[in-house]
Parts: sequence; structure tokens; C-alpha cells
Amino acid sequence: MSNLVAIVGRPNVGKSTLFNRLTNSRRAIVSDEAGTTRDRQYGKCEWNGREFSVVDTGGWVVNSDDIFEEEIRKQVIVATEEADLVLFLVDIKNGLTDLDSDVALILRRSKLPVVLVANKADDGKDLYGQYEFYKLGLGDPFCVSAATGSGTGDLLDFVVSKLKTDEVDDVEDGTPRFAVVGRPNAGKSSIINAFIGEDRNIVTEIAGTTRDSIYTKYDKFGFDFYLVDTAGIRRKNKVTEDLEFYSVMRSIRAIENSDVCILMIDATRGIETQDMNIFQLIQKNNKSLVVVVNKWDLVEDKSQEAIKTFENAIRQRMAPFVDFPIIFASAVTKQRIFKVLETAKEVYLNRKIKIGTSKLNEVMLPIIEATPPPSIKGKYIKIKYVSQVPDTQIPTFVFYANLPQYVREQYRRFLENKMRDNWTLTGTPINIFIRQK
Repeated sequence: MSNLVAIVGRPNVGKSTLFNRLTNSRRAIVSDEAGTTRDRQYGKCEWNGREFSVVDTGGWVVNSDDIFEEEIRKQVIVATEEADLVLFLVDIKNGLTDLDSDVALILRRSKLPVVLVANKADDGKDLYGQYEFYKLGLGDPFCVSAATGSGTGDLLDFVVSKLKTDEVDDVEDGTPRFAVVGRPNAGKSSIINAFIGEDRNIVTEIAGTTRDSIYTKYDKFGFDFYLVDTAGIRRKNKVTEDLEFYSVMRSIRAIENSDVCILMIDATRGIETQDMNIFQLIQKNNKSLVVVVNKWDLVEDKSQEAIKTFENAIRQRMAPFVDFPIIFASAVTKQRIFKVLETAKEVYLNRKIKIGTSKLNEVMLPIIEATPPPSIKGKYIKIKYVSQVPDTQIPTFVFYANLPQYVREQYRRFLENKMRDNWTLTGTPINIFIRQK
């Protein structure tokens, strides 16, 4: 399981800019207006051969100064509970504020490694402003410019040196892991209780009851696996936490440590932004997927037409990856809940599929010959050979061509679709590489 680094700080200190810099993306919206970040951003950072996850702790809504400051404190508390390391951002141009001091007080009380980052050090004159941040009691600040990248290399060197090496899990190696994920109150703990026939996990009507990932050993259908609930027992002194932020951080942990993700969607509310955020986490981590539309017993219109409409809406939102099973179930009435596990088992086996080289070429080469890659600048691309790469996390295939650099993404998608037409790869992502012949 990779380490989790949370970026915290008051509004408009450049958290989203630093997130984009570390993850080499432009996913987080950057603006001079405080509070721009509403949805939690999650990404991967790779530095010197080490990979870790990064969370940008945006997402508060400004109603008044008091509520604003309280929401920031909540997110800092959750970050210190769930992350392995915290990057505490301050603004070197604007200097030290009371809110910075409040956040630093929370961070000093935690046992986590905290890295103080003085952002917006765009030129040499700004460096003189770093000294007042020693008052925070968090050690030497790293002066960086997230906008230009200045100083971020030294920062990453230090971060990597502080991160723990990959932990060995307590659960058995080689045993498949099915993670039950979804936004708060979608029925995650309820469906696991229904699976095992007892109240193994605490279930309440309060969203976010779960605190720790719980591994439940399960052996049905002649198949051993672990159910991973993004769940746990709630500590009473934490009832004021930001539950949506918590659920995202906990989902990261469960998804990264699973083989198949069972994504729970509330049938009474439909697919929402938070569902899409979790789906994107699943995609980023190359995990297999089963979508469960829970609380189907509460829906009045259960006709085939209604089911088809619901399915189309889900696949349309999650496109271009649409080859995954959707099951309409109810954890309360136990309607189709065992079909969920049977399907998860099938999807896991699809993930482990091995296709012989001769069979691959026998099927795919005639398809490629009938529909070759389009020529570019008068150059014709010829794919002569295909093979599966052994011992990979997900099915990975290499197509050997004379001019691999000219094969476009649309044609890769065409190859993937043809492979899915000819082999059972439902629910699992696959990798397709084009290499020099």
C-alpha cells in the first residue's frame, strides 16, 4: 500500500498549485479566489523510484469567517489521522497569520511527520520572509514556488526520506481482496453484514460510521477471499469531522490494497459527483470493478426499461470504460447480494486471464489487417505480432509495429474493444502498448 501525503493550509496559499506540480497534472483548478477547491483532488507522485498518493485538502464552502476556520480545522484533524505525512503550506508573501498558528498547534499535537512549506518564494527577496515561520515550532521551512517549480525537488527529496517503506499487510498473501467502497451512507457496512449473516460491522443511519478498514475472511462458492469494508468503529470524540473528506481518504487506502472494487451507488439518489470521484480512484489504481446499485427495494419503478435507463446513465458517466457488470441489489432484503460476490469472483478471474500468443495472433492479426491503423504523413503502420506480458497486475498486451509512435489513442481503444469482444475481460482494465517491431 503506498504512502498518503496530505496538503493542508489556509485558503489561497497555493495548495492546488502544489498538488498539480507534484502530480504533474492540471486537474486541480487554480484561482486567486480563496476557497476555489471544492472537490477533493487525489493523485499520484513519483520521485526517485518511490511512489506515493497526494490529497489536496480543499473542499470547504465559505459562509462566514467562523465557519470557514472551523472547516479548515476539521480537515487538518482528519488529515493527521489518515495521512502518513502532512505538507503544511504557508504564504511567504503574506506572512504568518493567526489561522496558520491554529493549524500548526493541531499539527504539533499529532505524531505525524509534518513538513513546513513556505510557498510563493518566487524570487530571492521573498526568502527573507521565511524566518517568522519559525514561531510555528515545526522546524525549518522549505521555501518553494509551486507556480514555477523552484525548490520542489529538494522538498520531494526530503518527503521521500521521511516516508515509510511499503508495509507488509497482516492478511495472507495471494488471497484476493474485494473492497466495498462508496460515498457515505450508500450501504457499505450493511451489505457486508448481509454477506456474512451477522452484524460484524457497526451499521447506523449516520453517514461515515466507519473508522478503519476491516478485513473479513469469506469462503463461499468454493473460493476464499477477503472483504475489505471501508469501515470501522467510530470514535465518539470525532463526530464533528468532515465525513466526505474522511471517506475519500479511507477509500484511497481500501482501493489501493484491493484487487476488485465493489462500488456502491444509492438507487434513491442516483450517480453523484462523489461516486465519480471514487470511480476515478479505482481507475487510477487499475482495479477491477463491479457496480452495485443498492437500496433497489426503495425504488418504485423496477421495470426493465427503468433498469436499462439507470444502467445507461451509469455507463455514460463512466465512459470510456464501460465493460463492467452492474447489479441491482438491496442489502436490507438481501436481494441479489450473493450475485454480487459471484460476479466479483468472475471479475477477479478475468483479471488473471492468460491468453496464448498463438491464439492472440490468430484472432487479432486478421482484425488488424482488415482495419489497419490510419496512415500518417504518407507512412503506413503495420502491426505484425502481439503477445501478452506475463506476471502483470492487470492483463497487459504488446502489439509490435514498424512505426509505433504514429499509433493514436483512438486505435488503441479500437484494439481494446476488439479484445473485449473476443475474450472475457468484463470488469477489469487492460493495458495495451505499441512497441517497435
